[in-house]
Amino acid sequence: MQSIRELYKIGFGPSSSHTIGPVRAANIFMGKNPDIERFRVTLFGSLAATGKGHNTDVAIEKTFSPKNVNIIWNPKEELPLHPNGMLFEAISDENKVVDDWIVYSIGGGDLRDAEGIINDKIVYEHKTLADILDWCNKEGKTFWEYVEDCEGPEIWDFLKEVWEIMKEAIANGLDNEGVLPGEIKLARKASNYYMKAKNSKGTIQNQGLLFSFALAVSEENAAGGKIITAPTCGSSGVLPAILFYLKREEHITDAKILRALATAGLIGNIVKRNASISGAEVGCQGEIGTACAMAAGVAAQIMGGTLRQIEYAAEMGFEHNLGLTCDPVGGYVQIPCIERNAIAAGKAMECAVYALFSDGGHKISFDKAVETMVETGRDIQSAYRETGIGGLAKNWKPFQD
Repeated sequence: MQSIRELYKIGFGPSSSHTIGPVRAANIFMGKNPDIERFRVTLFGSLAATGKGHNTDVAIEKTFSPKNVNIIWNPKEELPLHPNGMLFEAISDENKVVDDWIVYSIGGGDLRDAEGIINDKIVYEHKTLADILDWCNKEGKTFWEYVEDCEGPEIWDFLKEVWEIMKEAIANGLDNEGVLPGEIKLARKASNYYMKAKNSKGTIQNQGLLFSFALAVSEENAAGGKIITAPTCGSSGVLPAILFYLKREEHITDAKILRALATAGLIGNIVKRNASISGAEVGCQGEIGTACAMAAGVAAQIMGGTLRQIEYAAEMGFEHNLGLTCDPVGGYVQIPCIERNAIAAGKAMECAVYALFSDGGHKISFDKAVETMVETGRDIQSAYRETGIGGLAKNWKPFQD
């Protein structure tokens, strides 16, 4: 598996597949053709179907600027390796194609072409959580110690930066108000939820705070703000919400937060390697499901869970999002994406508590849940995999709240 540095990408919303990935691809292609002034980019399949709502064209145009780029939308044609296909072409002054590149945005800002995943440096020898669990038991080590052994001690400086950006996103999201960009005209709710939670007590206050933190990051993402993919932009609010909530309410040290980020990155990496974190490929179960598993696992870790309880919490967070479709209204990462982050954060906490009440024993392993997710994703009709033509995206009509 790759370094968790490739999972936690620092970028700007609203979509890792639709903005971060295409921007990375555009920079690579321009680097190969530094003297060319004209380019053509054809977007295929799901990438084209919801690209305008995700600001794919804006992101690509900004990347190529001041050079000229013509964007062609081809939502009805899907290239063979992934629904998010792109064709980059360099055009000479004589109007001839002098270079071309087919590349895919495969989720979380990652890219692959016919040669394989771009920058696919293997850092982790083990590929399943079961194998890692066995290794940890034999060595007497934790999941986060396994990460440190594989990544080196310098990983902590990187995770410290990740945590700082997550906190900034929450702070900005709680402070910012108004309407999110786009035709839906969806009002931000994080600030209002936070104030109501502060004025509540008990269970309602706890749930409200957790909701507000997840909403804060998700709304910042929807507005194009700076976030961390965890594992994607569309699911970026779940993990920070859990960590910030536990930091605030349980007075957890930053050292334990960084260890939690290491374990969460490991959990997300397993899904990314063995299945998919792309909504266009497997539905929202690959995005929100993975984020919920990451958050549930580390909540169990922070609250003193054993390795087996951590694995159980992550499995439950994943299992109970199986079949979740990706149907963004208008192609925006707003409805139902923002609410799903808040609900998934609450579910992650419940899974952690449930696992902690158990002895860690369970019948379905995390790896089996991952295997089931990718099989389920293949069975989901394309209308429900980020194409914007099914589900809520099809049936939504503007109305007054």
